[in-house]
Amino acid sequence: MYIVTGGAGFIGSALAWKLNRMGIEDILLVDNLGETDKWKNLRALKFIDYLEKDEFRNRVLSGGMRTEITAILHLGACSATTETDASYLIDNNFNYTKELAEFAISNNIRFIYASSAATYGDGELGYEDDENKLETLRPMNMYGYSKQIFDLWAKRRGILDKITGCKFTNVYGPNEHHKGGMRSVVCKSFAQVRDEGKMKLFKSHKPEYADGEQKRDFLYVKDAVEMVIFLMERKLTGIYNVGSGRAETWNSLANAIFAAMDKEPNIEYIDMPEELRDRYQYYTCAEMDKLISCGYDKPATPLADAIKDYVQNYLLPDKFLGDEAPLV
Repeated sequence: MYIVTGGAGFIGSALAWKLNRMGIEDILLVDNLGETDKWKNLRALKFIDYLEKDEFRNRVLSGGMRTEITAILHLGACSATTETDASYLIDNNFNYTKELAEFAISNNIRFIYASSAATYGDGELGYEDDENKLETLRPMNMYGYSKQIFDLWAKRRGILDKITGCKFTNVYGPNEHHKGGMRSVVCKSFAQVRDEGKMKLFKSHKPEYADGEQKRDFLYVKDAVEMVIFLMERKLTGIYNVGSGRAETWNSLANAIFAAMDKEPNIEYIDMPEELRDRYQYYTCAEMDKLISCGYDKPATPLADAIKDYVQNYLLPDKFLGDEAPLV
């Protein structure tokens, strides 16, 4: 059995979708549905059971998880970079991950967890997934620190050779509707263009970057799950970047959205809120040499192609992963 935490969430449900496409349905999904629309991400997936997060944690801690488990894919976390409740983040992102890591190691179960490129902070020290440099990183928000503190704990415990961390970059794609304000710019901007005929981007507040020329490593969720599955199947351990390895401008992303919607570009540049200016990343680009050196040879989908797939096959028809025609 495969366990996917955050299984009704964005990347978690995409991982379950990928497992289904591999012919795997022996999956336990874990999440906290609450009053969100995450349940919609489950409708087209095939799995044997679902548990709420608190019940699952209790079973793990009490020794109640006795089923044979192939791997735990731990995507369950609060991913809001604006979350200010540090105690909540420590419990949900740090303590929960520790519990599952210790359970997996003691039961000889593959354990893959979501770290984040937010651990790199402002990028001054680069974006190299080198475990020897973990202590030098300075995340710019509590979310990033809640991810880094587990990376550091695992290193101090000497278990990075037994588990696998994935530092996801800016992931976008189907099944993110429920994320509200934390949806990708692609998802939010699609709605802007559809409803208002224009897209809003932050102005640059650094002279070396023109408006809209700030750069990000954007990664399509279908590529992200390919990389995670590769790490799982190859039984690779340690911490790896999960990104495209390309730095693309916001203007390029915007133009791709307009093209996918068959509309002329209409971009409005707006002032960045004061409270974000000191925490804003003007450039991110994951170094992918480590993953490639392990044999991963699938280039990330080009930005325009990925956005076209997302917009035309999911956003416009309002579909979810799993709603596609079955594989023949």
